[in-house]
Amino acid sequence: MKKYELLVVFKPNADADEVDKLIAKVSSDAEALEGKTDSVDKIGRKKLAYEIQNFRDGFFATMVISLPEAKVAEFKRQLRLNDSILRTMFIEQSAKAGV
Repeated sequence: MKKYELLVVFKPNADADEVDKLIAKVSSDAEALEGKTDSVDKIGRKKLAYEIQNFRDGFFATMVISLPEAKVAEFKRQLRLNDSILRTMFIEQSAKAGV
């Protein structure tokens, strides 16, 4: 399993409890695909650089997820199908360079 970092921008019309439920949903989607969520960092509500779906701000959260490589495409598809998510950035975490 590889580690991935996921930045998610949720719609701003969700309150704090709904955002927690949405983060739990993303985590359960990863677990359903034989992965696990290593850490979650709720950044909070931030202003967007440009308007997305008529929203000027969004709720940001970053997650570190371990997921089998074969399941990444399905996980990304599930993220796109979630109506509460405005944007995602899904990148592989690289190993730290040692000196």
